[in-house]
Parts: sequence; C-alpha cells; structure tokens
Amino acid sequence: MTDPLVDLGRYSGPATLVLSSLAGGDKHGYALARDVEDFSGVTLGPGTLYGALARLEEAGMVEPLPSEDRRRPYRITAAGARALEAQLRAQRQVAEVGLHRLALGGAGG
Repeated sequence: MTDPLVDLGRYSGPATLVLSSLAGGDKHGYALARDVEDFSGVTLGPGTLYGALARLEEAGMVEPLPSEDRRRPYRITAAGARALEAQLRAQRQVAEVGLHRLALGGAGG
C-alpha cells in the first residue's frame, strides 16, 4: 500500500499529528493544537495547523463539521484513517530498524 501522506511532502509531519489527534475524536483547531502538544510535545502554530487542515481537507482525509459558535470542528475520514495507519506503520518500521541498529552498537560510539 502506498502512503497518501507522502504526497504532502514536508507537510506530512504536521498532517500525521493532526490525523493522530482526530483519530481520537472530532476537534476544533484550538483543541487539536492542545491535544497534539499533550501527546507529542510539538507545538503547532496557527499557520502550520490550519495549513495542514486545509491540505488534509483538500486530499479528502478530514472533513469540516458544522460550526459550533465560531469554532469549526473537524473529523477524520475513512481515507484519512487509512493514510494515518499506513504512515504510522512506516514510522514504526523505521523506529524498529533504528533501535535495533543502536542496540547492535552501530552508533559510532
């Protein structure tokens, strides 16, 4: 399976964080930013966050929901869930290889 997030290029990092947050339920921008910071330690500025949401919406990976007051919540779509799963599996593979190589003493130490 190819990874649809690859098409987002350098924006795949913020997109992965946003999709990971939305996998836990619908959220508006501020709640998304707080959740991402809580689980990853990464602070997404407004430009990065809303840029990622716009790209993900254009790619059909998230959808906006009816506004609550001035806040617009977003939901992950089935395509977004598939893309997130593929991305996370690829990241896990890279992490496992890197950790294995470190354990073998390949850190140049």
